[in-house]
Amino acid sequence: MGMAEEFKKGIFYSALGKYSNVVIQLLVTAILSRILTPDEYGIVAVVNVFLIFFQMLADFGIGPAIIQNKTLTKQEINSIFGFSLYLALFLGIIFAFAGYPISAFYNNQVYRPISIVLAVTLFFYGILVVPQSILLREKRFSTVNIVMILANIAAGVVSVVLAINEFSYYSLIISNTVKAALLFSIFYMKTNLKAQLKIDKKPLKKIFSFSKNQFLFNFINYFSRNLDSVLIGRYLSSSSLAFYDKAYQVSLYPNQILTNVISPVIQPIMSNYETDYKKIKDVYLKITSILATIGLPLSVFLFFNSNEIILFLFGNQWGDSVITFQILALSVWIQMISSSSGAIFQSANRTDLLLLSGILSAIVTVTAITIGVIAGSIESVALMVVLAFTINFIQMNYLLMYRLFQSNFEGVIKVLIKPIIMALIQAVFFLIVPSLPFANFINLVIYGIAFVVLFFIGLLVTGQLKLLKELILKNK
Repeated sequence: MGMAEEFKKGIFYSALGKYSNVVIQLLVTAILSRILTPDEYGIVAVVNVFLIFFQMLADFGIGPAIIQNKTLTKQEINSIFGFSLYLALFLGIIFAFAGYPISAFYNNQVYRPISIVLAVTLFFYGILVVPQSILLREKRFSTVNIVMILANIAAGVVSVVLAINEFSYYSLIISNTVKAALLFSIFYMKTNLKAQLKIDKKPLKKIFSFSKNQFLFNFINYFSRNLDSVLIGRYLSSSSLAFYDKAYQVSLYPNQILTNVISPVIQPIMSNYETDYKKIKDVYLKITSILATIGLPLSVFLFFNSNEIILFLFGNQWGDSVITFQILALSVWIQMISSSSGAIFQSANRTDLLLLSGILSAIVTVTAITIGVIAGSIESVALMVVLAFTINFIQMNYLLMYRLFQSNFEGVIKVLIKPIIMALIQAVFFLIVPSLPFANFINLVIYGIAFVVLFFIGLLVTGQLKLLKELILKNK
């Protein structure tokens, strides 16, 4: 099977999984947002920041390293799996007691019992890293994504049932545990792994160089990506964090729908071409062109329709998220393109450059978020986050084009010109069209139809429609 066929197959199953999961997530969130209060969501948002941190420690860069290294034997992988089992157990025990310092930091004792429940969640997330990576390494995208769908459905049903029965924020926490346990159980059965309880250092040394840089990048990226939630929860309020978190999560949906469909497929396929930088560069520019063509016009649409989107999805009690989401919408296209860059660095076996990009991003993002929090509102934080995304987009492309590909910005600028024109067409329309007096859902339907029509007009004006037709015919 050629690279194009592998991409099409991988993206098909990845799209099936991601789109299904986004729909499930939207439906469940729409229901829960009308049952749970912003304060309850804020409590979960706070503790999730720490859960993600421990999940990152449990991964330790092992997942991408297993995918990249094609020389690992079954016995070596079993040894790595044994190591991940001990690591997950150790981190789970620590997290069970982490509720005490978290409660002290936020002056809220509720995090003590929550941390015990989430310690179980963390353990399952830690031990599923190796079996999931094996499935991706073997390009079994259908298995991974179908299992993801089933686990999300189960978790969604559990969370709604518990919320209706007044389990409050525990409805979100317990459902997350159910999801992690299901994912591990099925992935484990599909891979026939056997944990080697006696640790062998040789397999760990074999992947250490790659996983070390990957882990350090994840470690740094974690703080730059989650500092806003930590500081908002501590220095503003849990309800402010809930409003901010809702806006931020909605701004990530385009990533989940589009970029996250492509990114998981890139490294398993492109790792076979790790020394062919020209091929990797061509793939990156094509991906950037596609994501920019969709992302730039979409950012404009989300900016002008932020009120309808937030109130329709979550209800009137979430009105304080509207302006924050409107600001974050400006960065949607940047997030979409930037999200694929990590897989490109990994494919070229240059996690050292990925780490450097992460360090630079962290410096910019931490500075920006701190300024936003000092300004005293979630809107100011959102504005500074958008500025940080923009600066980091430039430095990331510098490392890719100049350092990795020994090229320049010309290729990136060239693929952005036509999408910018398409975005301007959208902006002119939404600036001059009057506000509609209908319900939020009806307004969204009308504006959505207008967006699609204008999108295809933009494709015609810029010649992108002809290009898309050529790509479709070429790949048939």
